[in-house]
Amino acid sequence: MTSSALLVMLPVAGAAANPGRAAMIALLGGGVGLGLFLVHLGLLRRAPGPPVTLDLTGWLRDRGWNRREVVVRTGGTALAAVVTAAATGWVIGAVLVAAGCWFLPRVLGPDVGHGRRVARIEAVATWTEMIRDTLSAAAGLEQAILATAPLAPAPVREEVAALAARLDRGVRLVPALRLLARDLADPTADLVVAALVIAAEQQARQLTDLLGALAATARERASMRMRVEAGRARSRTSVRVVVGTTTAFAVAVVLLNRPYLAAYDSVTGQAVLLGVGVLFAAGFGWLRTIAIVPEAGRLISDRDDDPAGATSRDPVRSGAAGGRGSDGGTGS
Repeated sequence: MTSSALLVMLPVAGAAANPGRAAMIALLGGGVGLGLFLVHLGLLRRAPGPPVTLDLTGWLRDRGWNRREVVVRTGGTALAAVVTAAATGWVIGAVLVAAGCWFLPRVLGPDVGHGRRVARIEAVATWTEMIRDTLSAAAGLEQAILATAPLAPAPVREEVAALAARLDRGVRLVPALRLLARDLADPTADLVVAALVIAAEQQARQLTDLLGALAATARERASMRMRVEAGRARSRTSVRVVVGTTTAFAVAVVLLNRPYLAAYDSVTGQAVLLGVGVLFAAGFGWLRTIAIVPEAGRLISDRDDDPAGATSRDPVRSGAAGGRGSDGGTGS
């Protein structure tokens, strides 16, 4: 056998002798391939459109996450993956354990997003009533928004304060309201914003009556969500039992009967373990969707919001014709 043939066979022989190294090589190769694919996507030309910004903090906040929870979950996930890799030598097992530590607490724990969504709907209803009452005192629409911004309920105070800041900077009322709808990202808030936009553009009469009806609708939606959540509590409990029992059984087998799982020590066994993990993850995800209340479609889509258009227009000064002067007839 020639020396070149020996050089070619050495990496193969080393990988066969050390399945963990072979799995690591396969994982790194997959990462390189994914990186090249992402570079290819980045080089592709795209049609011009509005800029897309990634607000990770806002994305996590909308799903009920906070900074402390993210830090704790990340540390626990990394520690569990390292311990699993050291105890079993399974790279795929470490990846699956890390995924379980990250996602299973949300599957087995309470639906914190539901309480936040209900609180936001109630806050939208309260703020709508505040605008209605302020308009009853013969104030214009923009003046009513500015007056109620500091007193807005906590779940929507940040977004309403941003709306007031835009108006103070001279942004016209209608674009500022559309940006408010984008910030709130709530179907119930879209109804209120749509009514305010129509009132600002067409000087609608009887706006106070309309806002009162919208506030009542918002509270009815919050009550309906609470009733639906109570009805789905049994389904969510069943999901917790199934997922918790399956996970506990898998952990018990790994800890108490390690020789039974010796077949997963090879490269083929790691590939099979990956397939089993993907199937279980798909099953857990499907069970999770059963216990989630679907969100209603939004009335105002993000594509309708043009942040550039809100700042590119000439600022409208107080007393001039335009955005600030267009709400003079929107009182009751």
